[in-house]
Amino acid sequence: MLHKIHTIILCLVLFLPAVSVTAEDTNDRSIPDLGTRLELFVDNFLVESMNNVAYKLHEPRDEGVAFAFDAPWEDGFATYVTVLDDGVKKRAYYRASGGVTCCAESDDGIHWTKPEYNIINLGDAKKLNNAIWGGDGDHNFTPFVDKRPGVPPEEKYKALGGIGRLLAFISSDGVHWKKLSETPVIQSPNACYMFDSQNVAFWSESEQKYVCYMRYTIDFQGPNELRSVARATSDDFIHWSAPEPMTFDDPQVEHLYTNQTCPYFRAPHIYLATAARFVYGQNAVDEEMAKEIHVVPGYLKIDLRFFNDCSDAVLLTTRGGGSHYDRLFRESLIRPGIEPGNWASRSNYPAAGLIQTSESEMSMYVVRFYQQVERALHRYSIRLDGFVSVHAGYDPGELITRPFRFSGQDLILNFATGAAGKMQVELLDEAGTPIPGYSREESPALVGNKIAKEVVWQNDRHAGELAGKVVRLKFYMKEVDLYSLVFRDDNAN
Repeated sequence: MLHKIHTIILCLVLFLPAVSVTAEDTNDRSIPDLGTRLELFVDNFLVESMNNVAYKLHEPRDEGVAFAFDAPWEDGFATYVTVLDDGVKKRAYYRASGGVTCCAESDDGIHWTKPEYNIINLGDAKKLNNAIWGGDGDHNFTPFVDKRPGVPPEEKYKALGGIGRLLAFISSDGVHWKKLSETPVIQSPNACYMFDSQNVAFWSESEQKYVCYMRYTIDFQGPNELRSVARATSDDFIHWSAPEPMTFDDPQVEHLYTNQTCPYFRAPHIYLATAARFVYGQNAVDEEMAKEIHVVPGYLKIDLRFFNDCSDAVLLTTRGGGSHYDRLFRESLIRPGIEPGNWASRSNYPAAGLIQTSESEMSMYVVRFYQQVERALHRYSIRLDGFVSVHAGYDPGELITRPFRFSGQDLILNFATGAAGKMQVELLDEAGTPIPGYSREESPALVGNKIAKEVVWQNDRHAGELAGKVVRLKFYMKEVDLYSLVFRDDNAN
């Protein structure tokens, strides 16, 4: 007991949350330069005021099975999926039998195959399987494509994996892997850090360093124990800073089992986290129902307490440079759904990573029916930039941004209206006065459903005439969802 008390005190004293405020912090009200980067409405960074409009969370649509975990070497514990796009192939990495890491491939993110890599012998399957790694770190092997400028070709792919300590791995092709170092690159500083689920890392273009978001436990083994997230950084992927717990505006009251924090591929300065919310004690499946939905008998025998919980997905965001998550919405991004099997323990864990799967759509992936015969990875589709919008209903409303500078030529909006809806855009000076030539009266009504609509005012006036000046945007909105904006250069795609 005394040892446990000392452990709790050590966690609380040595690793108290620290808030770091940077130019990208959503509470910083200095004048930012947006340049030509895409901005989403997933936090309060850009918004100054709203009148009769509000943030709206949009739930992705279940498109069905991407691929099933049905091979002999894919037991009921298949999970911890990481999905990435290297520009040639889409790949999905996941834990299979005994913790071995397997990989599926796709050309479009919709249709998936399991290649026979001939790398690892898995008993009866011999080497006719899709396993790519079976050594240290295989329990939660989590790869990424290293986008650091000048990265050697043999290190194009990197990964972290391990329990209690994290090992580093490299690959030239994403299939054949080796250790970068024989010793762990991140050691658990104490029992608060188990590292026993996905620990996601990536090269941050905005921070110009490697970042890892990892498992951290608040009040370890104490009365208020909660799974949470910490963050560490590195310049070389070998030497890492001490983990720093992430903070929230409101106290965390629910377990976050996996965090899946990754740069958004269209706006890499914004990190989106499609985290698994683990609600312990929320029992929707009893032993009898577990048998009816064909929970793997071995799992059922382990401990019936495994069915005293359920999970779904929630959305968190953060911007590089700080240890704080924004959470506009406390409710779920993806609910378990109507199938009883998805109310069993540890179902509905999202994969790390988003992939664009059409000109107007991106996809995320979720493990469904965990420890059941029907276990599979499902694909969920959602509009590009479409997790959150600023929404106006039938009654008109207004949105005014904070002051900012930009350097692009054309204002491009991602929005959708109803048949009776419309939107007009006004450019204001820093004090909030309409700029001549860019007033509401000179703004055409925007109607329709557009991923990238250029805004042109009367007399063929473009926003680029104001590039470099401090301005605000004012949106007049009626029955419309506004998802994102960008000031794009003329030569941009």
